Amino acid sequence: MHCPFCRHADSRVIDSRTSDDGLSIRRRRQCPECGGRFTTIETASLNVIKRSGVIEPFSREKVMSGVRKACQGRPVTEADLAVLAQAVEEAVRQTGSSQIDTNEIGLTILGPLRELDEVAYLRFASVYQAFDSLEDFEASIAQLRADHAHAPAAADQ
Repeated sequence: MHCPFCRHADSRVIDSRTSDDGLSIRRRRQCPECGGRFTTIETASLNVIKRSGVIEPFSREKVMSGVRKACQGRPVTEADLAVLAQAVEEAVRQTGSSQIDTNEIGLTILGPLRELDEVAYLRFASVYQAFDSLEDFEASIAQLRADHAHAPAAADQ
């Protein structure tokens, strides 16, 4: 790490701390040449493989943007979308892979989105699960209804 003050090619770590979200490390550094102190933040890289084969860094904003379209007209706030995007990123990072394809991210979004808003979930699922017919929608709705029928019984136990 180059010193931002004198551009010396080396620095010494004085202190390291995990960030509040646990996804990055904050390091306090000191330059042995000029004595200047500065902070760096390190994160593990997570890359997304797009359908075209292009590789780009993971972006929570892109997750929110894609889900925002499915949530149009629904009672979902920006804060809800931010929480969903964070949950998706944490789930993706827990796989331990440094690269993931967009389809896997789409499938990872489905669980939290279903909890957030079922209509938005159906809209999003129709794309990522490649619904081809009305029967696909009917099957998904039937599954949602079945899960609702079982939910009160599970809560009573």
